[in-house]
Amino acid sequence: MNFQQLRIIRETVRQDFNLTEVANALYTSQPGVSKHIKDLEDELGIEVFVRRGKRLLGLTEPGKELVEVVERILLDTHNLRRIADQFASRETGHFVVATTHTQARYALPKIIKWFKSDYPKVHLTLLQGSPREIAELVENGQADVGIATESLDSVPELASFPFYSWHHAVIVPEGHPLLALEKVTLDALSEYPIITYHEGFTGRAHVDKGFADAGIVPDIVLSAIDADVIKTYVGLGLGVGIVASVAYDKEQDRNLALIPVPDLFPANTTRIAVRRGTYLRSYAHAFIEKVCPDLGEDAIKAALKSQNGAD
Repeated sequence: MNFQQLRIIRETVRQDFNLTEVANALYTSQPGVSKHIKDLEDELGIEVFVRRGKRLLGLTEPGKELVEVVERILLDTHNLRRIADQFASRETGHFVVATTHTQARYALPKIIKWFKSDYPKVHLTLLQGSPREIAELVENGQADVGIATESLDSVPELASFPFYSWHHAVIVPEGHPLLALEKVTLDALSEYPIITYHEGFTGRAHVDKGFADAGIVPDIVLSAIDADVIKTYVGLGLGVGIVASVAYDKEQDRNLALIPVPDLFPANTTRIAVRRGTYLRSYAHAFIEKVCPDLGEDAIKAALKSQNGAD
């Protein structure tokens, strides 16, 4: 048994049992992948995968249990390297943050600036994706932390902490009739075409819930994954925008007006997540504590050690 065999088992599950993709991901050959799998099965005396001819269809019952152990072994191996790196070179390393456009553009700049100032020798990478992609990147170890409003608290393998809470707001061109109202209601909004986030992004589910609870079907004419696109088309007069309030910049969005509507839609909470069982370098702890100043390193370590949300 060797680490390459274990990596192949893990990658086979990640690549939905497509051995060609496994070989590409691990920079090896498909026959080599097949041989490693067969050698491990012969050594253990079990079949790990369900087969139809040469195709793999899924995991056998013993295979399902084996994969859980493989994940723990490879995670702990990665942790050993991190521990060694931590004590050999405390102020150097590679830190990967996966997040959405909205968080990268509006919530994180000051924190990223602080991090680069305090840890100049740490190479920081920002990966942008959908909330679901962010959760997968952290779960698979491709990102150290993930920051998003959706998905992160629904994955048992991740420990997540609240970053900040926020509400949606309405944006309109200057002079829009909604600006003359004493209070904007859902009925008033529904009289105009609406431009907002794509499903699964930046609290869109709460926008839909607000309208659904009121029995209103809004005319959503355009949806986008980031606020900059929404604001562009609102500026062109194509509709009324519903965006995260943090995405409005008074100086840069001078042609638009913001209408706070904190009572129309449920509040949203953006969260930061890490994979349970992961050993975090000191600069990763510092980053999380900067994002969540009331959390503390002990609470982070306790959450990382807990299994699937259980203490």
